[in-house]
Amino acid sequence: MRVEVDVPKCVASGQCVMIAPDVFDQREEDGIVILLDEQPASELHADVRESAVVCPAAAIRVVEK
Repeated sequence: MRVEVDVPKCVASGQCVMIAPDVFDQREEDGIVILLDEQPASELHADVRESAVVCPAAAIRVVEK
């Protein structure tokens, strides 16, 4: 799995950080997403997929390998 984020689309809702804090974080100044791990471990894949689904801006893309 590879994770991509479209930073300009992010609306800083923080859903991804709550679901997968090992993969996503937020910038202090504006809450915009920070991708911490582009290729997360397999045990995090379900959380990453859920983050992509619940993202209100559809700013997270999961590329399955």
